[in-house]
Amino acid sequence: MTPAERRASGSLATIFAARMLGLFLVLPVFALEAARYPGGDDPALVGLAMGIYGLTQGLLQIPFGMASDRFGRKRVIVLGLIVFAAGSFLAAAATSLPWLIAGRSLQGAGAVSAAVTALLADQTRDSVRTKAMALVGASIGIMFALSLVAAPLLAAGVGLAGLFAVTGVLALACIGVVVWWTPAEPLQHRNQPRGRLADVLRHGPLLRLDVGVFVLHAVQLAMWVAVPALLVQAGLAKERHWSVYLPAVLASFLVMSLVLFPLERRGYLRAAFLGSVALVGLVQLGLLATAGAPSLAALAVLLFLFFCGFNVLEASQPSMASRVAPPNARGAALGVYNTLQSLGFFAGGAVGGWLAKTVGAQGLFAACAALMALWLAVAWPMRAPPASRTADQVLADEAEAT
Repeated sequence: MTPAERRASGSLATIFAARMLGLFLVLPVFALEAARYPGGDDPALVGLAMGIYGLTQGLLQIPFGMASDRFGRKRVIVLGLIVFAAGSFLAAAATSLPWLIAGRSLQGAGAVSAAVTALLADQTRDSVRTKAMALVGASIGIMFALSLVAAPLLAAGVGLAGLFAVTGVLALACIGVVVWWTPAEPLQHRNQPRGRLADVLRHGPLLRLDVGVFVLHAVQLAMWVAVPALLVQAGLAKERHWSVYLPAVLASFLVMSLVLFPLERRGYLRAAFLGSVALVGLVQLGLLATAGAPSLAALAVLLFLFFCGFNVLEASQPSMASRVAPPNARGAALGVYNTLQSLGFFAGGAVGGWLAKTVGAQGLFAACAALMALWLAVAWPMRAPPASRTADQVLADEAEAT
C-alpha cells in the first residue's frame, strides 16, 4: 500500500472499530446489568433493548450510503457519528428500560458503515482493496475481543451507564479522526455507470455472503443473551468473566493467524470458510448440551472454539464481499451487506431474548444451531474469489503510483 492508502485504511478501520465497540462493549454485561432497570425482569424486553440498535442501523444503511454519493462521504460520516454519540449519551442517562431502548435505537441511527466502506473503496486501488477491506473486517473481531475483556471490568466500576458514556466519547473522538486523519476524499467519484440494486439482489455469491453475515451476527448476539448467565451459574462472578474471555480470545487469534492466511495462500479459503461455519454450529450444540448443568471448563473450551470460527469468518467475509461484488455496484453491494449485518444484530437480540423467555437457554442454542446448519447449506456451493494479485504486481503498482 502507498502511504495514503495506509492512512486511509488505518483511519477508516479505526472509525468502523469504534462504532462496533459501541455495540460490543455492552454485550457481555447487558443482560445482567439491564435487570436493574425498571422492567428489566422481562428477557424479551432486554433482548429488544440489545437488538434495536441493529434494526435502526439496518434500515438506514442504504439511505446513508446514497446520501454519501450525493453530499460527500466525510459529511455523512460526521453526521452519523454525531447521531451515534447522541444515542450513547441518551442511553447513559436512561432511568428505565424503555429509555434505554430509545438510546440504543438512536445509536443505531448513526448508520455510516456503507459510507465508510465506500470511502475506503474511493481511496484504494483495486490491487490493494482486499487487504484494506480485510483490515476493516479484522477490526470487528478485535473490538469484540476487547469488549469481552474490558466490559466486565468497566461495568464493575462505572456500570452500564458509564459504558454508554465511554462509547459516546469515542464517537466524538472519531469525528476528529475523520476531519484530521482521514485523507481528503476524491472531488468526484469514478465516472462509471451506477449499478442497480436489482443486480446486487440477483448476484448469487453476494447473496450467500449476505445470508452468512446476517446469521453470524444474529447467532453472536443471541448467544450473549444466555452466555453471561451460564458463566454465573457455573460459579464465576460477572466481574471475573474476563478470565475466561481473555485466554479464549487471544488463543483464537493465534489460531486464526496460523490457519486462515496460510490456507488462503494455498487456495483453501473455501475449506477454511465452510469449516468455520460448521465449527460455530457445533459450538451451539455444545452449549445446548452444557446449558442444563453448566461447567466452567466446558464453557471455556466452547467459547475458545466459537472465537476461532467467528474470527475467521469476521476477517474473511467483508474482504470476499468486496472482491465478488460487481465493480460498478460495489457501493450498493456493501450497503446491502452492512444492512443484513445490522439486521442480524437486531434479530439476534430481539428473537434471542424471546427464545430465552419462552423456551429457555437450551431452546435458544438449538435455534442457533439450526441457523448455522442453514447457513452451511446455503454457503456450500460457494467458490473462493479470484486470487489476489502477486506481491510483485502490487509492488509494481505502488512504484507506478509514486
